Amino acid sequence: MSAMNRKLIQNLAETMCKQVKHFNTVEMECLIRLFNALLGEQTERKAGHGLDRLNFRHILHNTFDMTDDMMMDRVFRAFDKDNDSYISVKEWVEGLSLFLRGTLDEKIKYCFDVYDLNGDGYISREEMFHMLKDSLIRQPTEEDPDEGVKDLVDIALKKMDYDHDGKVSYADFKSTVRDENLLLEAFGNCLPHLKRIQSFEQQAFQEPQELH
Repeated sequence: MSAMNRKLIQNLAETMCKQVKHFNTVEMECLIRLFNALLGEQTERKAGHGLDRLNFRHILHNTFDMTDDMMMDRVFRAFDKDNDSYISVKEWVEGLSLFLRGTLDEKIKYCFDVYDLNGDGYISREEMFHMLKDSLIRQPTEEDPDEGVKDLVDIALKKMDYDHDGKVSYADFKSTVRDENLLLEAFGNCLPHLKRIQSFEQQAFQEPQELH
């Protein structure tokens, strides 16, 4: 994979441009080259499958400034569509398409899937508690942290649970975020900040070999 010649990469980029939105052919080529460079840093055995979880987390942390272990794991799962524990080149460009340039609706769907921990189509009270506790528990406080988290869950449910069934459906989440965009990442940071996106694009689309 890492020894792909220019023509192969061009052909792959052209094919992927028909399947994946938001990138032109030149940008797609850059992302494929970057993927190959990152693969080259892995052991040969793993490189055949794609980017592994450890290397992908390394990218999320160093390039996109993500620090929450649970969220990084959920982002990996969102990229890893076929659930084989590796990010293929197609999963890489599809994930980055949304990560870097996704529409609001695409991001709403992505965030909902990230927050729906058990994949049942709802964000439950327990899931909210689990995610908020994971991101907030590091803040030192004299009060019982669980109580503070429970209060936040109550506030979130009051705000998002449109049909009052005690959990947040995709329709609930979509309506809430469309009304108030800031609530897109209500339960954890799973998208990169604009500064990080700009920095990534600047490097990836101009000097792909230098990004680590």
